[in-house]
Amino acid sequence: MRKIVAVRRVLADMLGHFNDDDGWSMASHLAITALMALFPFLIFATTLASFLGAQAFSETAVHIVFDTWPEQIAAPIAREVINVLTVPRSDLLTYGALLGAFFASNGIEALRTSLNRAYRVTETRPFLYRRIQSIAFVLIATVGFLVISVLLLFAPLIVRLALAKAEWIEPYLGTITLWRFVIASVVIVLGLIAVHVWLPAGKRRFTHIVPGIIFTLIGWLIGSTVFAAYLDRFSSYVTTYAGLASIMIAVVFLYIVSAVFILGGELNASIRRYLDARARVGG
Repeated sequence: MRKIVAVRRVLADMLGHFNDDDGWSMASHLAITALMALFPFLIFATTLASFLGAQAFSETAVHIVFDTWPEQIAAPIAREVINVLTVPRSDLLTYGALLGAFFASNGIEALRTSLNRAYRVTETRPFLYRRIQSIAFVLIATVGFLVISVLLLFAPLIVRLALAKAEWIEPYLGTITLWRFVIASVVIVLGLIAVHVWLPAGKRRFTHIVPGIIFTLIGWLIGSTVFAAYLDRFSSYVTTYAGLASIMIAVVFLYIVSAVFILGGELNASIRRYLDARARVGG
């Protein structure tokens, strides 16, 4: 009974704070910013990868970003992204690439603002520090995607060498599609850990952010599954928005993802507030 009361108090605090601090509006802001940051990031990352000789990067990056989205949502956007990324570019060291990195970093700043509100903290770090940190996140993500691209390129060779030495592992290797999904999932988990630890003001232990990350992952899975089922059975987006349907679907999907993400931060903060209150009264 005591655990049930604790869960109810934590959830009530989480939902109450989310509503009081305009969580719904912040989810809209985060969704639109994420969509606006997606293309500049992929363009910048692909240009950098091409400069370094990784010509197959664009396809790998699209898989990493979209493989965990429901197919109904990801397929139209992914096609357009590939069309954009296959346009030859030579402006790596020009203002275009720098602006691409800057606009992509706006998405990181939106994550920071959302988590600062969720964790009930006030940002005191200088603007220049925060912007450099956000751009560093973009660069780290680009390098990470580039490494994954190289690994996937050499994956068939590694598999053949492994099979030559140990044929018994063949049933456990799976398909390249499975590995892409696994890699994309690992990238998401590591990304969530990074943004919860380093983006918001203040300091948090890893154990303090785990509940919110688990909640976010489960919420994303449920939300994307339900939304995909809705698109299959009841959606009238195509008839309502015509050629803009894919964009509208992506915006609604990102809104759901953003709301769940913010609620994950709210859950972490609510659990800490509850535990601190219990410690002050001696259990």
